[in-house]
Amino acid sequence: MATFHKPRLLFFLYTLSFLISVFAGKSYYDILQLSKGASDDQIKRAYRKLALKWHPDKNQGNEEASKRFAEINNAYEVLSDKEKRSIYDRYGEEGLKQHAASGGRGGAGGMNINDIFSSFFGGGGAEEEEERIVKGDDVIVELDASLEDLYMGGTLKVWREKNILKSAPGKRRCNCRNEVYHRQIGPGMFQQMTEQVCEQCPNVKYEREGYHVTVDIEKGMQDGHKDALMSGSSVPKSPMDLKLEVRDKEVVFYEDGEPVIDGEAGDLKFRIRTAPHDRFKREGNDLHMIVTITLVQALVGFEKTIKHLDEHLVDISSKGVTKPKEVRKFKGEGMPLHFSSKKGNLYVTFEVLFPTSLTEDQKTKIREVLG
Repeated sequence: MATFHKPRLLFFLYTLSFLISVFAGKSYYDILQLSKGASDDQIKRAYRKLALKWHPDKNQGNEEASKRFAEINNAYEVLSDKEKRSIYDRYGEEGLKQHAASGGRGGAGGMNINDIFSSFFGGGGAEEEEERIVKGDDVIVELDASLEDLYMGGTLKVWREKNILKSAPGKRRCNCRNEVYHRQIGPGMFQQMTEQVCEQCPNVKYEREGYHVTVDIEKGMQDGHKDALMSGSSVPKSPMDLKLEVRDKEVVFYEDGEPVIDGEAGDLKFRIRTAPHDRFKREGNDLHMIVTITLVQALVGFEKTIKHLDEHLVDISSKGVTKPKEVRKFKGEGMPLHFSSKKGNLYVTFEVLFPTSLTEDQKTKIREVLG
């Protein structure tokens, strides 16, 4: 009797655990932002984008990013494996655990998340994956940010127009591939032939649309170069949320560049440049400025403050003699370092304003004092 009821009991436990896992939190499909019927290629593409976005090396000190990265890798480990995915679809995470306990391959977490990432992107695998995916052109925009925004943080709103893929009447050839077959041309003789085979997909067309992109300027960001990046956000008219990446010198919006049919759109990159300032000049993490003082102040000292970029006052007074072109360093009064609480230095160069002429009486008095 017990043998008769055992399969039913196991089925009940599997079903119950699956329901618990569904209501307890996000499914692996939700984590990779996919529908349950996603193809293997869609799973790979979703993992590639999300793993790059949430990788700990690009989100240092962000515990939430590390957690998301682990979830993404666990989800991909299961959904990229046909056997594990089948078990997960039927019985959920508990089914994977039961399967592993009974001698099958383990469920999520069976591989180190770095091994999963390396196996996907490392060696020749990543290059082969990139070759299979057609990608549109990247769009690079030079964007000037004020020194005040780079010192305190701020936002810039930019109007963006681009081509959008929209549904169109009719069908089109898609997912074309070359298939090899052999045709008999005589007794015991065969000829190898190649034929292009395509599927029929819904037709699409390009339409021009515009929307505002809001670019976040973070404290201490450097001038952009081709090998470095930053952060941002946008409010497109399209319902698709844009994905972006935080690095150091550019703002990257994933898949907001030029679109391409049957492939991924390129990326939109805002390359940040420091706009000229009327008082300060930036050099890396340091600030430089020129202050003009009179000859009397240079000789006897002076009391003076300057207003910084955030309007706090910096005391640059001196009680001694100041030589023309003398440079003084004010530690910690430079630019904030990106992703750090430290700051660079402020270097003040003093220009001495000499009188254009002196009277004989003034000359005599100066000789008496300095002679």
